[in-house]
Amino acid sequence: MELEALNDALPAIKSAGAAFVAISPQQTQFNREFMEQKKFSFDLLSDPGNRTAHAYGLVYTLPEDLSKIYLQFGIDVPKHNGDDSWTLPLPARYIIDRKGIVRYAEVNVDYTVRPEPEHTITALNEL
Repeated sequence: MELEALNDALPAIKSAGAAFVAISPQQTQFNREFMEQKKFSFDLLSDPGNRTAHAYGLVYTLPEDLSKIYLQFGIDVPKHNGDDSWTLPLPARYIIDRKGIVRYAEVNVDYTVRPEPEHTITALNEL
């Protein structure tokens, strides 16, 4: 749902002079299938082994009880991510300028708490 809202916000993001890119630990084939299914208009990059997420300190390991629940719902993290780590990145949103400097960051350890696209657009416009 978050990516759908961000896709809807793309015109405002672009008019602020920015580009939107999402990053997922899923293997490229699964990202491609997801993007085709949703018909999103932004890039979804693959982060094998959560290397980028590790660099930003965003990786956590799903506890065993939660991984069992994921499997009951047909969510096979190791299959989609191409490793057996059961790791996922925390949801995060960054605005990074052309020099590579992080100008805005929203990260929450509670994956159910996500910033509204309007917050990011406001931050973009303030830069």
